[in-house]
Amino acid sequence: MDRRRFLLTSVAGALAGPLAAEAQPAGKVYRLGFLQPQANTRDVNFREVFSQGLRDHGYIEGQNLVIEHRMSKESTENPALLADLLGRKIDILVTWTTPALMAAKQATSTIPIVGISGDPVQMGLIASIARPGGNLTGLAILSDELELKNLQLLKEAAPRISRVAIFSNPDNPVWTNVLKRLQEVAPALGVKLQPLAVRDLGDLEAAFAAAIREKAGALLVFREQIFVVHRQQIVKFVGMNRLPAAYGSSSFIEVGGLLVYGVNVPDMLRRAGGYVDKILKGAKPADLPIQQPTKLEMIINLKTAKSLGLTIPPSLLARADQVIE
Repeated sequence: MDRRRFLLTSVAGALAGPLAAEAQPAGKVYRLGFLQPQANTRDVNFREVFSQGLRDHGYIEGQNLVIEHRMSKESTENPALLADLLGRKIDILVTWTTPALMAAKQATSTIPIVGISGDPVQMGLIASIARPGGNLTGLAILSDELELKNLQLLKEAAPRISRVAIFSNPDNPVWTNVLKRLQEVAPALGVKLQPLAVRDLGDLEAAFAAAIREKAGALLVFREQIFVVHRQQIVKFVGMNRLPAAYGSSSFIEVGGLLVYGVNVPDMLRRAGGYVDKILKGAKPADLPIQQPTKLEMIINLKTAKSLGLTIPPSLLARADQVIE
């Protein structure tokens, strides 16, 4: 894996990008619905990053663009917010996470949708990667490959672990397929998996207790909004119990997470602006192929490793995009 810049650096660079020279039709004002299914992090304002992606193509709020922005801090799908946006006579709806896109797809078959999801074919959101069909296109994270890599990296960082607890939200259908894939490869890695269902804060406390009761030696936390919201509690728990842990979201690094491998969502949001541009210029979502991630990032927190009494292999450190010391 090529060394890439840390998330904050890439976002800062994105915000400094030049405005696109191509002008939009004079007098035309487009209305865009932006349903944000997760709260901003300390380093990333998702709306601003997406707005920059639009500015790259000549769309300026207050001039030729109106963004109807709604944010759900606790859930990846919010029927009231979605219904509100769809009632605003928007030209396009933009959102991400599989549950949010499934809700949007069910709510409208006419308004174009640009989104970011785990595996849109597997979830029945589109017909194929090359020709999505219907009114939805965008980018795919391919969650099973990313979480498989996270499990492999966790085992490489802590070779002695033999039992790994996994926090996932069973209400998000993408994780069913991811867990199946991980169970298939776990024997080859020499680990047993302990999937734990977490839908809310109450489930999180029960999952903590179950992980300790079953003597888990490490923890894998999927990219899910419930975990991002409660990331401080999760990192505090693994620290108190000296558990190596890997996460699917870089926001965990902010609060002392050990290891992160995943997509650069801000980069994908900025790229989504290109698909918005194509659709506003007449392209049909059905004909726009699904794009895949171009920026993946591995971040290792050596300060946390030391507090856990863990020595990270030099070969793993050498492959990291960012090492926190």
